[in-house]
Amino acid sequence: MTPFGRRLRDLRAERGVTLSHMAGAIGVSPTYLSALENGKRGRPTWAMVQRIIAYFNVIWDEAEELQRLAELSHPRIVVDTAGLSPEATELANLLAREIAVLPPEAVAELLGRLKILRRRG
Repeated sequence: MTPFGRRLRDLRAERGVTLSHMAGAIGVSPTYLSALENGKRGRPTWAMVQRIIAYFNVIWDEAEELQRLAELSHPRIVVDTAGLSPEATELANLLAREIAVLPPEAVAELLGRLKILRRRG
């Protein structure tokens, strides 16, 4: 599941909206919407995020947060370390190799330590 997918599922649950109903309302199939929530589809387009924002009638900070989460929700990332330091290449390779087996608390700790990256994005 991606950060955007988790938030989308949370919004549906908070409002008591079924996947099928929402899919019909925003003009996509329930299969697509499920895949988007579960990280089986790529990052949603700007237009799709706007439809979702309009559907839930969210404004300002919450709308910006949905857009930010969408930008950080591509489930298949490629990191090009050409021209970077050997340490950067090692970090990228270690993360790619080990991310699937890291416990959730380790992922949360790493994200906390890398919060400076969130401000730059």
